[in-house]
Order: sequence, then C-alpha cells, then structure tokens
Amino acid sequence: MIGRISGKLAAKNPPQVLVDVGGVGYELDVPMSTFYALPATGDAVTLFTHLSVKEDSHTLYGFASLDERSAFRQLIRISGVGPRTALAVLSGLSVTELSQAVALQDAVRLTKIPGIGKKTAERLMLELKGKLGVLGALAGTEKAGDVLNALLALGYSEKEALAATRELAPGLPLAEAIRAALKSLAKS
Repeated sequence: MIGRISGKLAAKNPPQVLVDVGGVGYELDVPMSTFYALPATGDAVTLFTHLSVKEDSHTLYGFASLDERSAFRQLIRISGVGPRTALAVLSGLSVTELSQAVALQDAVRLTKIPGIGKKTAERLMLELKGKLGVLGALAGTEKAGDVLNALLALGYSEKEALAATRELAPGLPLAEAIRAALKSLAKS
C-alpha cells in the first residue's frame, strides 16, 4: 500500500491534486481541509495516503495529517459510508470538530454537511463513538486531557466531561481547571 507521497505539487483542481514524484504524476482526491492547506503549485508537498482498490478503479486519497487519514479510515468502515461521503465529512468538519460532534452526540452539526441526512448522522455518531479518541476532541487548554480524565474518574459521563472542558480558559493551573470544570457541571 502507498502510505505517503512526497513530491512537487503539479496541479490543484478541487477536490483533486496532482503530485509529481520523480516524473510520475499521482492523482489524489483530498478533503477541502487538506486542499486549503496545500502550498502553491510547483512547491514541495507531502501527503499521507489511503489507496482504495475496487474492481473498476484504484483511487488514491491524500491527507495533510495522520489524524485526518485515521478519521477517513474510520468513516469508510461504516456501512453505507463510502470514500466520497467520508471526504465530504472531512471537508465539512475538522477531525477535532468531528470528534466533538460524536462525543456530544450533536447530530445537527453533522447534518449541516452536504449529503449527510439525519439517519446518516445518527449512524455516524453511533459507529464512531469512542473510535476517534476523546482527547482529540479537546480544544482550549493543554491540561484539558488531565481535567477530562479527572472528571471521568469521578464518575461523570464522557459527554458531560467534554462539555465542561470546552469552557475552560487557556492557561489555568490543573487544580483550578478541575475546580472550574466541577463548578460548570454543578450548574447544569
């Protein structure tokens, strides 16, 4: 399998890019998040890849990060979700936003993605629960992972703990961050 491609970015035509590697041009389909992060045409580029082999085609998908590729692979394992739908999901949400939507069971956020209806959103939330990594869903502070673990150890659900850590101010010491999260949980 082809795991990574490094070369010169020869062309960009959303959602496809052409990467010249030693005189061989590789066509890759990429999510829009990766597309917008690409350098200018002619510059060096490295993309993590996933090769999809089917009876009638071999398609190479490219991603800016390992997290994106991992999320793509989790998405295509879900019944009824193919590579095009997985690209649409990753084009509409970052991996962090997708992790948060799944952890918080936020179907509305998923249905805002073109091609994702209510039933598909519910299936995505069910199938991806616990597979994208809770810590990947955390944003805001470096200590959020420690705070989350403390709240989980105290018996709070993953959904409650994530909601409480999302409201933390950056730069709080760990003890203060845990107190702030517990106060937030006590109010709800």
